Amino acid sequence: MWSKPKRYYGAGDLHFITCSCYRRQPWLGTPQRRSLFLTVLEQVRRRHQLVVVGYVVMPEHIHLLIGEPQEKNPSTVMQALKLGFARRVLAEAKRKRNPAQSTLFEHTPQHIWQKRFYDFNVWTERKRIEKLRYMHRNPVQRGLAASPELWHWSSFRAYALGEAGPVKVNDWEVLKMKIRSPAA
Repeated sequence: MWSKPKRYYGAGDLHFITCSCYRRQPWLGTPQRRSLFLTVLEQVRRRHQLVVVGYVVMPEHIHLLIGEPQEKNPSTVMQALKLGFARRVLAEAKRKRNPAQSTLFEHTPQHIWQKRFYDFNVWTERKRIEKLRYMHRNPVQRGLAASPELWHWSSFRAYALGEAGPVKVNDWEVLKMKIRSPAA
């Protein structure tokens, strides 16, 4: 019997997250969809006061290296991210569907993402660098780009070239300081 994965939140660790599209379908297979995903990621980053340390968007999965949000946890962030992207993609598919063909073809997509995601706590500098390198080299390993800087849907260019991309990377100022009231 399958059990719910154990998540370790609250220690302020970084989280290396992998999330796959439903049945490994390439829902992120076009530049427009990958860019849409990054737009949603930036919206979620701002709304949840999230630090994004790194990211890469592949045709059928994503990798994120994120800090824990100020108020919620990475599961809440992933729910908002997956739902925000899925709603836009499903609405787009519904708009493009020809109503005259609805009786012939009832093939409106229902799922964009797998139900769960993989979460690995990163608490050392060595692991942080390892996960960033893995993410940034992923498109090259898969033959999608000749070198990491040629894949525009990752945080590599922010690190290597200092470019501001569609998602703000390493914005630690979003975290609010927690101030305790003085003891009475």
